[in-house]
Amino acid sequence: MLSQPGGIKNICKFEPRESSRISTKIGFKALQSNKHFLLFLWLILISCSSLYAQEDKIKALPIKAEQDSITAPKLPSTIVNDSIPIDSVATDTVPADSGALLGKIKYKAKDYVKLSQKEQKIYLYNEAEIYYQDTELKAGIIVMDYSKNEVYAGRIKDSLGNYTQLPYFKQGENVVIPDSIRFNFDTEKALIFNSRSEQQAGLGALGSDAMKVYAQITKKENDSVYFLSEGKLTTSKDTIDPDYYIRVRKAKFVPKKKVIAGFSNLYIVDVPTPIALPFAYFPLTVGRTAGVMMPTFGNDPDRGYFLQNGGYYLPINDYVDLTLTGDLYTNGSYGLRGQSVYAKRYAYRGNINFRYENQVTSQRGFDDYSRGTIYNIQISHSQDPKASPNSRLSASVNLGSSQYYRNSLLQQNLPNTQVNNLSSSISYSKTFPEYPSVNMSLTATHNQNTNTNVVDLTLPTLQASMERIFPLAKRGSIKKGAIQNINFQYDLNARNSIRTTDEDFLSARMFDNAKIGARHRIPIATNFKVAKHLSVTLGGSYEDIWTLQTFEQSFNTETGTVVTDTINGFDRYNQYNLSASMGTTLYGTFNFGEDKKIQAIRHVVRPSVSYGFAPSFDQFYDEYINEVTGLPVQYSRFQNTLYGAPRLGKSNSLSFSLANTLEAKVRDKDSTITEPKKVMLLNSFNLSTSYNLEADSLKLSPISLTGGTTLFKNKMNVNFGANLDPYAIDNNGTRINTFNVNNGGGLFRLTSARANIGYSISSADFKRDDEPVTEDPYDGQNYVAASGGRTDDLFGKANDFDQSAFKNRDEDDIENPVYGTKIPWDLRLQYAVTYSNSNRQNEFTNHTLMFSGNITPAPRWSVGVSSGYDIKRKGFSVTQFRFERDLKSFRLNFDWTPFGQYERWYFFIGIKSSLLSDLKWENRSQPRR
Repeated sequence: MLSQPGGIKNICKFEPRESSRISTKIGFKALQSNKHFLLFLWLILISCSSLYAQEDKIKALPIKAEQDSITAPKLPSTIVNDSIPIDSVATDTVPADSGALLGKIKYKAKDYVKLSQKEQKIYLYNEAEIYYQDTELKAGIIVMDYSKNEVYAGRIKDSLGNYTQLPYFKQGENVVIPDSIRFNFDTEKALIFNSRSEQQAGLGALGSDAMKVYAQITKKENDSVYFLSEGKLTTSKDTIDPDYYIRVRKAKFVPKKKVIAGFSNLYIVDVPTPIALPFAYFPLTVGRTAGVMMPTFGNDPDRGYFLQNGGYYLPINDYVDLTLTGDLYTNGSYGLRGQSVYAKRYAYRGNINFRYENQVTSQRGFDDYSRGTIYNIQISHSQDPKASPNSRLSASVNLGSSQYYRNSLLQQNLPNTQVNNLSSSISYSKTFPEYPSVNMSLTATHNQNTNTNVVDLTLPTLQASMERIFPLAKRGSIKKGAIQNINFQYDLNARNSIRTTDEDFLSARMFDNAKIGARHRIPIATNFKVAKHLSVTLGGSYEDIWTLQTFEQSFNTETGTVVTDTINGFDRYNQYNLSASMGTTLYGTFNFGEDKKIQAIRHVVRPSVSYGFAPSFDQFYDEYINEVTGLPVQYSRFQNTLYGAPRLGKSNSLSFSLANTLEAKVRDKDSTITEPKKVMLLNSFNLSTSYNLEADSLKLSPISLTGGTTLFKNKMNVNFGANLDPYAIDNNGTRINTFNVNNGGGLFRLTSARANIGYSISSADFKRDDEPVTEDPYDGQNYVAASGGRTDDLFGKANDFDQSAFKNRDEDDIENPVYGTKIPWDLRLQYAVTYSNSNRQNEFTNHTLMFSGNITPAPRWSVGVSSGYDIKRKGFSVTQFRFERDLKSFRLNFDWTPFGQYERWYFFIGIKSSLLSDLKWENRSQPRR
């Protein structure tokens, strides 16, 4: 036995035998001599001589040992690390014995390493380790039989009698943690008892999942095949006592690829369930793999039994995938959905969604039988700026049936039932950087009102603009004075505009009333300073309008109606205007003293006045005689064209505006901070009006007032606006040329007002200043409403039941917190009011309050509610209650809309891991129609 204080590390090289003779070289490192050492040295020399003399009588060792540099002292209680140098004997040309090891074996142990030449074994005890090629083995005890090239590893008992230091077996990237193991270096076969292995598989939004594979007895056939007996498969974090597992009697296990098992059934907390299969297949492939998506079974009172959200996932290549899902109802209804997500790094990314539902109500032959189809298309595309600096393609499309979200049978569309507008835009832009640079873009837009079913399209819009040119100044120089600042631009806007209905959309009929036109515009301007503080701008604009259709009007005496004739062909008109403006910025500061809480208030005022003049373009107008009234009617053939008719009547007006901001300097609570902090009191407060010098009456326009601010550390947003009319109205509600103050009223007449207040608050806002501000790990409300809905959950939350509100939680946290633990919560309020009084109606046309809140009463519970109340109509908006429970490996959801048009409930319980996400149970009701 060789020993050394502090542990020993040996390196043995096994090479083919040169002949039937075996020579053994053993070297010793000189240490302090003593009697025990001399005796031990003498015994070793005798042993070596005996081995050499009797080489024909003993079994040859497949080992070529070298002279060790370690001399063996008296056996201590600990062993030190050392190494055995490699033999320098040249490699023999005799073919290698297939039973010999082909590389180095490194081994070490903490307590001792025992070499038994009689048994031809090496014993390693306590924190034993062996390394051979790509194989790594760690255990409490390891026994290596170098005659059979076989190794055994097992556990050891600690001082309390408990087993510790489970074997850790790693070959390549495969890791197994058993109770004990036997492994042959030649055949690489192994027999493993009570093995534990973890396989990374799948690819979800948060990364891959881990599948734990347990087996009482495992036979390792080769590098890639294992045979299991009495195994367990689970994704539970608890490796000692999993809360669920799938029991397999016999299975074939291919790491990182699959598990093929015989009879298998689900166990929950060691209790068998009736969920079983005669055979099972579990894919363990890392990354995206094709596969079937299991549907949800349910019953709809109007459509019968159904299968929902079943389909197939197909990864086409590294950049594109495809998901096909659908629904099937026993009364003939069905739904089809396709989604493709694509991405290429530093180039582009996007997705395409198509959803179609064929909805059949009741049964054919019944009075309440009906059939209808709805669809929705969504496209999103964005280009990385690095891909092409001078060109860009982007798309954001959301179009389809106006009633899709309101009539859809899918639960996740509930919040979008309140969406009143669908909009889309696809654009391509190109920049020509040479001077003068030109920007061009081609855009197709879509706007759809889901209440009126009116659809507005531009297919397409062409825009082009040239950069500003200063013809009287040298390029790159500083412009001074009014002459050098003279500049002009050019821009073009041309489009094909279509207005149609939801019924005619995407049909040939939608092009019947298309309008095509173009507008060329050249603005000219200059600016300069007056008295150092007044900024003056002078300018004008020339426009040339092109159209491909005009409209002639005449009066039909027989029918007594106006007849409009469409004239196809190119036509044009031009117009121009002049403008001047002057403005400045005034600052006012009110100081209260540095010893005050509020040290100063700063008021910034930006007044401006502008003048505009435009002549009348009577030459583009004609007239006809209305024989019913006998009066001439003036019209332009350009009326109802894309850009409208030219200006009729001279325009000569003055405009006034006044912008205000208000901020304060406040002493910080921290006395070590000497600089005061700025607090915005009023973000904006703007007034504007105009005075028409050419009008014979009602020259003064109503005053428009807008403003906004944030309060309570930006937790509350306040926006408001109002219109004030200086003129009075008659009994018919018509404005008259009499000031309201002269008609017995006030200085101004409030015709309309609006206010919108939003407030957000959470438990994090009540933390002490010295507490670190961290994100709530249990906050599951950071969902973005899809399909053009609200980004908050005031209209409810579109739950994706493939995700969980607890997805970021710490799995090791306690089940129930101690008394006094802070409970995370959040609350959002939205208040909107609109007042109308244009004709003395004095009413609130809109008056609503919406709210949404979430609370986590326990680390594994989440409760939320979203609702709203229409104060004017005295009714609630869509109300949703949400409950979620984290059951460690499982999750439970219950959503409930208790009343209203979309009354429904939804229950879900299933495994969180994407590997076994098909193990779930869902039940739901359908909304009342």
